[in-house]
Amino acid sequence: MLSFFRRKKPQDAPAVGKPPQFSAEELASAIPAPAEPPVPAADIADAAPASDAGAAPGSVAPAPAAVVPAPAADIAVPVQAPAAMDTADAALIPANAAPAAAAGKPGWRDRLRNSAFARSFGGLFSRNPRLDDDLLDEIETALLTADVGVPATTALVEDLRKRMKSREFTDANALLAALRADLIALLQPVARPLVIDRDARPFVILTVGVNGVGKTTTIGKLAKRFKDEGHSLMLAAGDTFRAAAVAQLQVWGERNGVAVIAQGQNADAASVAFDALQAGKARGTSVLIADTAGRLHTQAGLMNELSKIRRVLGKIDATAPHEVLMVIDGTTGQNALNQLRQFHAAAGVTGLVVTKLDGTAKGGVVFALAREFGIPIRFAGIGERPEDLRVFDPEAFVDALLPEALGS
Repeated sequence: MLSFFRRKKPQDAPAVGKPPQFSAEELASAIPAPAEPPVPAADIADAAPASDAGAAPGSVAPAPAAVVPAPAADIAVPVQAPAAMDTADAALIPANAAPAAAAGKPGWRDRLRNSAFARSFGGLFSRNPRLDDDLLDEIETALLTADVGVPATTALVEDLRKRMKSREFTDANALLAALRADLIALLQPVARPLVIDRDARPFVILTVGVNGVGKTTTIGKLAKRFKDEGHSLMLAAGDTFRAAAVAQLQVWGERNGVAVIAQGQNADAASVAFDALQAGKARGTSVLIADTAGRLHTQAGLMNELSKIRRVLGKIDATAPHEVLMVIDGTTGQNALNQLRQFHAAAGVTGLVVTKLDGTAKGGVVFALAREFGIPIRFAGIGERPEDLRVFDPEAFVDALLPEALGS
């Protein structure tokens, strides 16, 4: 006869004195997440300005504040930091990052010598070429390969061809010197450094660009630069779609002693910018840098959000933003022209930062951007450290791309 009962086996008995084991996922689900402040539903334009310098920075809907790491005198609004964020993962400065580039032209040459532009022209003029049409054809090919673009390349080569037929050049070295002068002349009109208007209080810089170009990192480097120049500073974490971007900006702010204004993830970016501008005015801050979410220039809805941010800032200060800084990846190539065209139409770009020029970037797109748009190039990124974000120098840039002389 079968028994419906079975004797308990030793493995069925609970272990005595051994605590139960839980996975990381079970522990995370058992702890309730902190409540996220609601996104204001009312029209931002109806928000009352802050009446006291020590009060909350113009929040539309009151919520308990959680202070972002910053000096006690600064202002911050509620923010929910991502649970799994670690300072080492904040992509500030990689552990294996190269030392800062040397000052002046040597630093530019050291960082740009591996670009496709520098390699192609170095190989071309190392052969002591003859001064003939074949040399011009090779120069034309090298310029096109380096993403200088057809219009700029055609203008440069035709000018050299005309002068060569007029016997202005005695040898290929003279032609190289003429090419250097022409390239510098192409960039000279856009080499206008960013000047902070100290009467703006705050001078608002709105950063825009597509995904992955380095906007948040560029903001951190700019923050250090402006802080070192004696400006009081505030950052607005407007990239609310990417939780890591908010945390990354907070780490930059903590490192530089700068307040960061932020809201919860997926909050309205225009609301964040509005709160930050009110806080900046209440504190008399010199510079406010507002981050925005990366977006493809082909996404009309996201591009319209940039126009909205401009309108909202204009309700507090009719002149804001005072600078719309577009960050462009130097490895993008000719697609950078389409990006700038769309962002300029949506947000009115007034300055450019070209990043990632060190390494494998071709670099020639800088000439194409200068020729087609004439928008000032404020900064160039030639490395990963804050000191490697340099004020754009056309002579140093061109000299880094071209060989110093024949055979070099």
